[in-house]
Amino acid sequence: MKQRFLPRLRACFVTGLAVILPAVITLAVVKWLFGTIAAFTDTLLFFLPRDITHMDGGRGPMLWYWRVVAFVLAFLLVCLAGVLTRYYMGKRFIEWFDNTMLRVPLLNKIYGTVKQVNEALTSGKKTAFKTVVLVEFPRPGLYAIGFITSEEHEEVQAKTNQKVVCVFIPTTPNPTTGFLVLVPEEKVTKLDMSVADGIKYIISLGAVAPEPAGQIPAPPANARA
Repeated sequence: MKQRFLPRLRACFVTGLAVILPAVITLAVVKWLFGTIAAFTDTLLFFLPRDITHMDGGRGPMLWYWRVVAFVLAFLLVCLAGVLTRYYMGKRFIEWFDNTMLRVPLLNKIYGTVKQVNEALTSGKKTAFKTVVLVEFPRPGLYAIGFITSEEHEEVQAKTNQKVVCVFIPTTPNPTTGFLVLVPEEKVTKLDMSVADGIKYIISLGAVAPEPAGQIPAPPANARA
């Protein structure tokens, strides 16, 4: 009985873990993301007394429902900023704010870099973090999934005498960090999978493979040997 019970118990535990683990990880990520954003949005309620918004008469952390209020307020402010950009005065104000930030020492470097990255990711270009590729990394014979982020490198192309593309290779299972490599265009193999499928493939350690978009040609005979 004992020999039968332990394998069944282990099998039930593994099955239950496989069912519950995705939900637990999802909730943990949502909690971490909300806490990270709330650390900034909480400051929007600076005009309210701390003894109302915080626990222990203002000495403890902010109450969760006031954090929700601050998050909603931040959402409305972002929407308001989006509405203002449609009008002349709003555009002039944003232009003035950009020029002011770019003139402040130290802040201009950070603000300018963040602004350029944001424009690159939201520009709508098909080559801006929207193409999944396969490159040989970290050495020839080994392949890694990457994303093309840019194809314009005049100085690099002039000094290498070849067309190169900028490829971001995420780490596994955390795709928010990785390596930035400049790869000759002829050594980049573009894949049919979407960016979402590519990220899933990386996060799942390769366990969740996307469905092929079409018929995949058979490998050469020397590869099968």
